[in-house]
Amino acid sequence: MQFEVGSIVEGKVNRITKFGAFVELEPGKTGMVHISEVANSYVNDINDFLQEGQTVKVKILNVSEDGKIALSIKKTLPPPQKRDSRREGGHREGGAPREGRSGASKPRPSQNSRPKAQYYSGGFDKTPTGNQSFDDMLSRFMASSDEKLSGIKKNHEVSRRGGGGRRR
Repeated sequence: MQFEVGSIVEGKVNRITKFGAFVELEPGKTGMVHISEVANSYVNDINDFLQEGQTVKVKILNVSEDGKIALSIKKTLPPPQKRDSRREGGHREGGAPREGRSGASKPRPSQNSRPKAQYYSGGFDKTPTGNQSFDDMLSRFMASSDEKLSGIKKNHEVSRRGGGGRRR
């Protein structure tokens, strides 16, 4: 049987390792499901999801020139439902209304009326980024990063020369 990338087939888990599972697709043809391709959620221990001898549906992700077959179980699963962070009716999960609010939810003031803080690796930059191009934001980030890196290098050089420390 020729395995086509993108096709979904059934196979039997014949070996489990800490980094994935080997699935026999047909006698003599085995592919590997990496641990990151087992489930839609984070997988710490693959044994929580699979057992040797279990029959699973897998999607063929890749067939390399040397015959290695990369498989995915999570690509055969329905996509995970995204949790809506907005709660309808002003209720918490479990149905209890929020304190100080009636069951009917009032519209909140628009958060677009105030500038949003843009986070980058130096903290918060309070200037709005709505009218800046990506290149502008990238150059600002690079300048900030270079400043911090030069400070780190200076501190490292001083500590290597023994600045401040007492030697015996």
